[in-house]
Amino acid sequence: MIIDIQKRAEVLIQALPYIQKYYGKTVVVKYGGSAMEDEALKKAVMGDVVLLTLVGVKIVLVHGGGPALSAVLKQLGKETTFVDGLRVTDLETVDVAQMVLAGKVNKGLVNLIQNVGGSAVGLSGMDGHLIEAEQLDEQLGYVGKIVAIQPSPIADLLEKGYIPVVSSLGCDKEGNVYNINADTAASHIAAALKAESLINLTDTIGVLGDAKDPSTLIRRIKLGEIAALKSGGVITGGMIPKLECCAHAVAEGAKRAFIIDGRVPHSILIEMLTDEGIGTMVTA
Repeated sequence: MIIDIQKRAEVLIQALPYIQKYYGKTVVVKYGGSAMEDEALKKAVMGDVVLLTLVGVKIVLVHGGGPALSAVLKQLGKETTFVDGLRVTDLETVDVAQMVLAGKVNKGLVNLIQNVGGSAVGLSGMDGHLIEAEQLDEQLGYVGKIVAIQPSPIADLLEKGYIPVVSSLGCDKEGNVYNINADTAASHIAAALKAESLINLTDTIGVLGDAKDPSTLIRRIKLGEIAALKSGGVITGGMIPKLECCAHAVAEGAKRAFIIDGRVPHSILIEMLTDEGIGTMVTA
């Protein structure tokens, strides 16, 4: 029993320099994948977020909710079409997206955080013109491209000790609402806040030198190395946009960005508070 307690104390002591490093700093967490669907993982992520807040880290949680949106559209008898991985979003679909993403999903996450002892406030990109967007492609309908971030609503909440929970919707100056890719929204928000880190929770362990061999995890990538990794076929498929979002965040103001496996319980704490880490880090 005493040995177990000593081990716990050692873990806390080892985390101390990392807590000092992140104290008072802003970390943006892009929340998605299995960590958003599995109830045990959801509780673990919310616990991590609250713990980090209690030791002085300013956490911003940015989320999508594609599966939840698809489920509601199916219940309504509305078919969903994708082009290059992006949902074709007509006016009816974007109305449902507001209901699901800014409503059910967002407020559900706020409630989860508060159930484990945190204080959270839900926002959408429409609040305070947080995410200003324009149409990405006419054939996609109300799918948005981010043109500006107004971070003051988030900054105000952080200053008051709240955890902002942001759904990835945006609007233009005429009031049109757009569905925004959550990875993209998180990267732009991290850049605008000059965040210490952007943490992207995914269903992969990170960038692999050989996609079939987990032991080839690339633990650190510099911005100048990304083009060669793409041209050499190391980065392919869905990893390309995730890495590009990390690169955007770092190039535009965030200090570093991580791609980590959200299927591992407490992966955020492992990445932030241990020597080993768990995924791929992108730096300038």
